[in-house]
Amino acid sequence: MSDIAHTTPSTPTAPGETSDSSLMPEVRSIGMDAPFRWLAAGLGDMKATRLRASFYGLMFMLMGFAIMGMYETRWQLTMGLTAGFFLVGPFLFCGIYWLSRQRELGEKPGLTASMFCWKENPASIGFFAAILTFLMVIWARVSVVIFALFSTRDFPTMQGVIFQIFSMTNIPFVIVWFGVGFIFASIAFAISVVSVPLMLDRNTDTMIALFTSVRALWKNAIPLYLWAALIVALVGASLLLSFIPLLVTAPLVGHATWHAYRDLIAHPGGAETAQ
Repeated sequence: MSDIAHTTPSTPTAPGETSDSSLMPEVRSIGMDAPFRWLAAGLGDMKATRLRASFYGLMFMLMGFAIMGMYETRWQLTMGLTAGFFLVGPFLFCGIYWLSRQRELGEKPGLTASMFCWKENPASIGFFAAILTFLMVIWARVSVVIFALFSTRDFPTMQGVIFQIFSMTNIPFVIVWFGVGFIFASIAFAISVVSVPLMLDRNTDTMIALFTSVRALWKNAIPLYLWAALIVALVGASLLLSFIPLLVTAPLVGHATWHAYRDLIAHPGGAETAQ
């Protein structure tokens, strides 16, 4: 299968090792099988690290319960809590990436060390979290406007929102809401495909990480949109099943994302893509 690119994993930057963050990393081409290989590799990391990353899955699950509970009782505070979810999310996933990184370096995966790994590059990772949060707040505002323009029910009840999104009685709302949502989701996905693993692994600044992530999506649009669809399916199913599967799906996606980064971004002076 000459049209499918297979990559040779390169060695991650060891803790304390410096790298030139001013250089734009090289982006590799990948094949359509890559997302499935990442999931398989992520599952291998979960087993090898003895499910340590499930701690982060538990955090995501608890935050999901908190947001749902807040919406049902004090919906006015939901936006702030959701913003906090997006702000904390990159830091939680950092810990999962760190566990995969430790395993790759041949080190003993440590949960405690993974909790503080964001200190390797706190300014860049924090700035990225702020960008994601800002994007989420803008989408939340736009979503409210769309609902107000097309709604045929009172807002904001959870039942009303779900009814408007999934009911076929208000097709214009469904089309506009999903269309605009797809644009925002695409922007968020484009800037986050490999951003945090890159910042964590190479101490790269935020903007270079974001540009590199966008370049990775541009060069590998079809397989990476397949990857996005798999993530949506896994996380969406977890949300529909009362958040509990996040104990497994969140760590799985996190570990797999590390392998996506290793496949997509060439190590400085490392192996090239093998065609």
